Formats: sequence, structure tokens, C-alpha cells
Amino acid sequence: MKAWKKRGAIVAGGLVVVGIAAALVLNALNSNIALYVTPSEVAAGKAPKEQAFRIGGMVKEGSVKRDNLTVHFIVTDMARDIPVAYTGILPDLFKEGKGAVVQGKLGPDGKFTASEVLAKHDENYMPPQAQHALDQAKAAQQMQQKAAKP
Repeated sequence: MKAWKKRGAIVAGGLVVVGIAAALVLNALNSNIALYVTPSEVAAGKAPKEQAFRIGGMVKEGSVKRDNLTVHFIVTDMARDIPVAYTGILPDLFKEGKGAVVQGKLGPDGKFTASEVLAKHDENYMPPQAQHALDQAKAAQQMQQKAAKP
């Protein structure tokens, strides 16, 4: 075999190896992406199907129910509510009426099964998307109240 053919075969083999490695890295990155969705978007059917994503909002007052290690609660953006089930130990800052972000999958019954729960870590912080959704829901409620008054 001539030298230029050997070099060409080595270069082609190297390109194939680099292509396979790039495909594996991109696949791993794609499977670890968790999109952020508001409860209103989930209720509207805009949530990813068969893929993990995050829901953020407030933990509805009076909604936390404990069943051994499984905790059932509702995440709301003040317009829509999403029931959540989480099995595990909750963060210390997790409380009713406080902000939370949960990651997991939506079941066919409309219940969200969380694999991770993150609680708001101080009084002033909330993810921008969650704050925007809460502001929009609050404005919509005020508009409805104004329209209902004579």
C-alpha cells in the first residue's frame, strides 16, 4: 500500500472516531437538559412528553400531605395548580406559601412525579420565569376582579 493511501485511511479513521465521540457527547447533553415550565404552561399542554422538566411556583397553602416518605403537594402560579408527588427528604427551607422548583416527569393522569425538589433559599430570590408567571397571574386576577365589580 502506498504511503498516501495509508495517511488517508488514518485521517478517515480519525474523523470517524471524532464524529462518534461528538455524537455521544451531544446525546448525553441532550438527555440531561431539564426545561423550565410554569404550571399554566403544563395545564395548557406545553410540557415536554416523556422527558424530565422543571416546574416552578409557590407551594399552595394547606396542600402538603405526608405519607411516610412520600409527600404530596401542589405547585401553583396563582392561575393553575399542578399536583406533585415526591418520595424522599425535602429541603429544610421547603414550606407552604414559599417558592419551590421541582424536577421530574408528568404522568398520564396529570400528576407530576418529582425526582428533585429545590426550595427558595432566601426571601428575595425567585427564578425569573417563576416571578414573571406569578406577576402575570396576579394581574389577570386583578383584571377579573375589576370586571366583576359593577
